[in-house]
Amino acid sequence: MKKKLMMAAGLFVLVSSVLVFSCSKSSSGYGSNPGGTYNPPPANTVSIKNIAFSPTTLTVAVGTTVTWTNNDNMTHTVTANDNSFDSGNLAYGATFSYKFNAAGTFNYHCSYHASMLAKIIVQ
Repeated sequence: MKKKLMMAAGLFVLVSSVLVFSCSKSSSGYGSNPGGTYNPPPANTVSIKNIAFSPTTLTVAVGTTVTWTNNDNMTHTVTANDNSFDSGNLAYGATFSYKFNAAGTFNYHCSYHASMLAKIIVQ
């Protein structure tokens, strides 16, 4: 009986360790993999968090699709200053993608928060 109890306790510790390891990651969703190397955020993405776009300037090639993700607990928009694109309302977790088919600088903002300004440079 004592041997079975010790085996059950060992199994509990093993399962608990696996669950803790598999559930831990940085709050940004990016961080270290089990080998310890840094995993950068996916290319051509913009995060909306803390009432800001990040990065505020992104340079991409013509034909690139950029995806914005709202990681904030409030509604935002991704609205081009020249009205060439507009996400509409993005709730928490929502995404918006836009393909840039022409070279230029595309300034954009959030229509709810005047301080949220950013740009995409397409080369």
